[in-house]
Amino acid sequence: MSDLKQKIEETLKVIRANSKEEYPIGIILGTGLGGLVKEIQVTHQIDYGDLPHFPISTVESHHGKLIFGKIADKRVVAMQGRFHYYEGYSMQQITYPVRVMKFLGVETLLVSNACGGMNPTYRKGDIMLMTDHINLLGDNPLIGPNEDELGPRFPDMSEPYNLELIKLAEKVAAENNIKVQKGVYVAVPGPNLETRAEYKFLRETGADVVGMSTIPENIVANHMGIKVLGISIVTDECFPETLKPVDVKEIIETAMMAEPKMTLIMKEVIKRI
Repeated sequence: MSDLKQKIEETLKVIRANSKEEYPIGIILGTGLGGLVKEIQVTHQIDYGDLPHFPISTVESHHGKLIFGKIADKRVVAMQGRFHYYEGYSMQQITYPVRVMKFLGVETLLVSNACGGMNPTYRKGDIMLMTDHINLLGDNPLIGPNEDELGPRFPDMSEPYNLELIKLAEKVAAENNIKVQKGVYVAVPGPNLETRAEYKFLRETGADVVGMSTIPENIVANHMGIKVLGISIVTDECFPETLKPVDVKEIIETAMMAEPKMTLIMKEVIKRI
């Protein structure tokens, strides 16, 4: 047994002591976006610190719990708090929970994040469905020996965000009069926000928004055959010509204001999967 598989087995042993259930839907909640947990009929939860080989979130707005329960009679496992490259973790550590989720039965992964809007038609508080991404993190969680029993050496990424799930999310949004954008997310290492020149460069790469997460988890999910729906909340407007200083408190406040709309979309999508 490989070292990674051994670690997964050790984590699963702790989880399975609480529940033998399969959880077909996984959820990763981003900065200021933990409200969906309130929609979960929680059966139990485990602190990251109690799970072997799980990293511990060092970001103030990330709670650090694995939540188990149901949304609309669908069993879900949710990460309340995620890990970021800028915290000093390796790509393999950041994505380890996704590996564990697969062995808990996860077939569909819903991921949320807060991001900066670079598309000039986007505004603070907008919701964007991720259609594609650009990885500028400078690393990849699949580098190193491939675990053939987990996924292929060269996974296809022609549809990193599932088109059927995007269509479903659009339908839910339209039914509830929620405006949604669709676009490309670019990830950079952080933790500092970008300069005017960097925003201009990133916009010219074809990206609509910029963030510091999500892509590593998406790559590993695709590696393991998990379908992904990614939803971003635009928390600040990153237009080089009119750029103004912004702080994390303001970003979190904007995320929390837009969160109910994102939560509604996610909840309804889960109901209809």
